[in-house]
Amino acid sequence: MEYQSFTLPNGIRLVHKHDQSNVAYFAFIVNAGTRDENSQEHGIAHFIEHAIFKGTKKRKSYHIISRMDDVGGEINAFTTKEETCIHSTFLVEDYERAMELISDIAFHSTFPEKELEKEKDVVIDEINSYKDSPSELIFDDFEDMIFANHALGKSILGTEESVKKITKNDIENFIQNNYHTDQIVISSVGAVPFPKVVTLVQKYFGKVPQHFRNSSREVFSNYVPQFKRLEMKTYQAHCMLGNIAYSVNDDRRAALFLLTNILGGNGLNSRLNMSLREKHGYAYNVEANYNSFSDTGIFSVYFGTDKDNLEKCRCNSTEKGEATSTWTTCYFKRKQRRNFAFRRKIFFDIQQSRKF
Repeated sequence: MEYQSFTLPNGIRLVHKHDQSNVAYFAFIVNAGTRDENSQEHGIAHFIEHAIFKGTKKRKSYHIISRMDDVGGEINAFTTKEETCIHSTFLVEDYERAMELISDIAFHSTFPEKELEKEKDVVIDEINSYKDSPSELIFDDFEDMIFANHALGKSILGTEESVKKITKNDIENFIQNNYHTDQIVISSVGAVPFPKVVTLVQKYFGKVPQHFRNSSREVFSNYVPQFKRLEMKTYQAHCMLGNIAYSVNDDRRAALFLLTNILGGNGLNSRLNMSLREKHGYAYNVEANYNSFSDTGIFSVYFGTDKDNLEKCRCNSTEKGEATSTWTTCYFKRKQRRNFAFRRKIFFDIQQSRKF
């Protein structure tokens, strides 16, 4: 698999892979995410992901979202703890169309105040939807425990209160302080000759003023095992186990990815699925995950089960993974009926054994 690369004078990097498919892909990735927010900016990186689609100097919101749809393509974006990405999939003949659009919304968004206020309601609704899904909510609570008192522990969406406070000026300041040209990568896949790709990238991204990063992120350290218990209403018990893991720069990460897949990957023959679901029938859903960051990582096992099988699943999971980690345990437990209402509990328990 051959990749070709090119760096513009302003520091923006291009990585291209030639492919014979009729479908092409293009992405704009900036090394800025939730962990780059200060204490007054919680949720702003994710909100910007929404806001860039609300208008540019030459396009209104409708024209942005219709630009690729009109030719059978699609455009979308996502935010992580460390990156923000705008990406598009389209027929190869629409390659320049996609690149021009992404360049426009990445560098020429106007963030109309009226549109921002409407989008705040959308994001708040997104936040509330997670609160309705314990199998999603437990991941945010779990990371908040692992990375306690650190930006990596903050939820990507922010809170209702923090989102309501975001202003146009806040957005522009965050972009100015974090969207550095030497931290931007253009990813391209398609049946387009590399010289043509370079020419188009120079056309649409070459005039962006050079703006290099001159500071570093706060490194996460001093992981401390802890125990936490919450009460919630759920019909199923939910549990997470895990610990800090290798960073993206650690040579051992590939081995951990492989181990995670063997332990609880998508395959139905993963060790945890074979034991908890196929052999014992304890759980409907069980999975293992490993996410790496620039300076650390997180390994976890999640499962949902009936409250009567909770301890059996936890013991079985730690047995299967005993060679790998220090465990963090999250429980959503269903209690007995009291006053015609069910009460459930969430337990967070980090037990020290061996660290990565």
